[in-house]
Amino acid sequence: MRPRNTRMYPADFKYTKDHEWVKLSGGDARVGITDYAQKQLGDVVYLELPEVGRKLTKGDVFGTIESVKAVSELYAPVSGEVTEVNRSLAEKPESVNSNPHDSWMIAIKVDGGDDDLLDATQYAELTK
Repeated sequence: MRPRNTRMYPADFKYTKDHEWVKLSGGDARVGITDYAQKQLGDVVYLELPEVGRKLTKGDVFGTIESVKAVSELYAPVSGEVTEVNRSLAEKPESVNSNPHDSWMIAIKVDGGDDDLLDATQYAELTK
């Protein structure tokens, strides 16, 4: 039987146990937080994201997300170099709450670390 909340997690994304999502496309990736994570955080009011060019190793803290409830660290789901930062989220961080799977935070030129990510069904099982 398939968990009923699988549909809220896009099947073409991969997920971490720390509640980040990653959409891989060739050697590039876009990264954000999951619907589950934004619900746990509550209303997002601020994001601190890295500079373009920063090298990340899978598991590195790449920024912070602040909500009315807490400040949480954001973890790199893959290794690589930050090639783009979604600056519009700095102006409208609440977009993470309304569209978490469309609100990418950073883009990474991937050089490894994508071998143990969860698929949508595994992630839904983790969060049920």
